[in-house]
Formats: sequence, C-alpha cells, structure tokens
Amino acid sequence: MKWIEVKMRELGVSTHEQYKLTFMLDHMAMVTVHHEKHGVFDCKPLEFVWQKFPGVYTPENTIMMDDLRRNYILNPQNGLVIRPFRKSHRSRDTDRELLFLGAYLQKIAALESLSGLDHGAWEAYAAQEIRAALRDFRDARAAALSSAPPGPEA
Repeated sequence: MKWIEVKMRELGVSTHEQYKLTFMLDHMAMVTVHHEKHGVFDCKPLEFVWQKFPGVYTPENTIMMDDLRRNYILNPQNGLVIRPFRKSHRSRDTDRELLFLGAYLQKIAALESLSGLDHGAWEAYAAQEIRAALRDFRDARAAALSSAPPGPEA
C-alpha cells in the first residue's frame, strides 16, 4: 500500500481537499484467477468492496479505472480502461486523460445506475462534452462582451 500512497500524495490526490477518496486498494486486495483466454493472473474483485460497504457501493454505482483491462475480468461492466501515465517528462504538457476522465465522471455521476453504459466509448463522449462546454463558454463570453458598455475613447 505504501507505493500507491506515495503516488497519490505526489499527484496531490490524497492531500487535496477537493478529492473525496473513500479508500484505495493495492495488489494485496487482488485475487488470483484462471481465465481461459488470459491464463493465470491477479485481478481486482469489486465484490470485496460491495461486501465491505453494503448498501453504499453496489454494481450499479461503482466504477474502477485501470490501464489493464484484465483487472476487470470479474466485473467487466464496472471497469473503465484508461491510458497509463508514462514518460511524464515528455507527455505532461499534452496529456489530457484526467481532463477527459473528469468530464465523463461528472456526466455519469447523476445517473441512478451505471449498468447500461458502454465505457468503451468514454473518451469520445468526454471529448464531445468538453467541446460543448467550450462552445457554451465562448458564446457566453461573446454575449457578455457585445452587451458591455463601450469603453472610454482614446
């Protein structure tokens, strides 16, 4: 658990007041499974979370993000595959994964159930939401500027 705690602290996730983490799970919470296609590997069983917090977390309101699809093998509908954050010294200025992820999570937060979603298309959906928000912002700004009284003449 030490590695994930250090990473979350370095990223500012565990120390920022706007992040509302309930818990973090590391490899110690994983179980070993044998899968016909993927062989033997460790994966993350969300059933553990649902049993630990009954009535709070359910298959309908839980989403897990990871860069390894096989980690969701026991709960495929609850997994959202994200890109790994590698070579940050090269990609930090162009990486938009968290921006897109935030847009997607904000949009689905109001849903009663996540069970009908196709998380495979989350990036395209998030990009569409971000473009719409930027359009709305530009339109509102243009309207505000056009209705502002003229400035003093030079």
